Amino acid sequence: MGNMYGPDATFLGVPAARLEEPESFAGARAVIVGAPFDGGTSHRPGARFGPMAIRLTDYLPHDGSRPHLALGVDPLQELGVVDVGDIEMLSGETEQALDRLAAAVEQIARSGALPVVLGGDHTIALPDVTGVARHVGWGSVSVVHFDAHADTGDTQFGSLYGHGTPMRRLIESGATRGDRFIQIGLRGYWPGPETLDWMAAQHMRSYEMTEVVGRGLDACLTEAFALATDGCEGVFVSVDVDVVDPGLAPGTGTPEPGGLSGRQLLDAVRRVGMELPLVGVDVVEVSPPFDHAEVTAYLANRVVLEILSGVAWRRKGGARRPDAPLLEGRGPAAS
Repeated sequence: MGNMYGPDATFLGVPAARLEEPESFAGARAVIVGAPFDGGTSHRPGARFGPMAIRLTDYLPHDGSRPHLALGVDPLQELGVVDVGDIEMLSGETEQALDRLAAAVEQIARSGALPVVLGGDHTIALPDVTGVARHVGWGSVSVVHFDAHADTGDTQFGSLYGHGTPMRRLIESGATRGDRFIQIGLRGYWPGPETLDWMAAQHMRSYEMTEVVGRGLDACLTEAFALATDGCEGVFVSVDVDVVDPGLAPGTGTPEPGGLSGRQLLDAVRRVGMELPLVGVDVVEVSPPFDHAEVTAYLANRVVLEILSGVAWRRKGGARRPDAPLLEGRGPAAS
């Protein structure tokens, strides 16, 4: 339906496509879809405007091209990225909205493309992973989840659906295995002991920020990636922008001090794209009404680009080392 809120524009100017016309995205390796839903927020709303902000926020022309300096790829061009617009998701019709999104993600996954979902609050992880699992295989998708919060609550204000519950629903349904559910960046004062006990019983692996700081993010990622690829057909990565310290990403609904830096998150999700067999992506919880100078929207936009750049680099066989000097092989010395 184009953009549900705001101007009808695609992600950084990539070609538009329509879910009703499968031929319009038949050759795409990645498909952008918006999930403008914030009916599951527990504190500050506004994430329904996240897809628009992630699509539009940039200082470069919206020309559907973004050459990556470090990796030597243009992910938007090389992956043939298209944007099918937003799913109609009324906040007052939660189950209907989530069902529509799950069907759309499943359709994209079955086409052979990577679904890249722009949220929206984290409730949408439930239909996102569910839609992918319907295609890849029930229980065959592991999840790498960047977040300040575990999102494993049993209910939220008496409801089974909300941005504090999707990960429990996914494990309970069998869409993904608890022992292949990896969380990175947790911190703060929620959840409580009862929920933590439930998580331990599912054999979830959570890297709280104290562990990330003590061991180093790279070491934690290496361990997490080995676990995520053990016995599963593919990996879904879910990125909540509140994994980043709110001093660097203020535009979110439930800010928790003491998180990753923006640089750390970008490096991490680049590794995700480069090293993991991705079958789905979502980037959630950008709330433009609480943003300052669009810094959170810029970060989320770059999270999408870094993941896609890693995927494009992986598909090309890692032609350029990410740590190579920028001008290596160029200029007079090369000739």
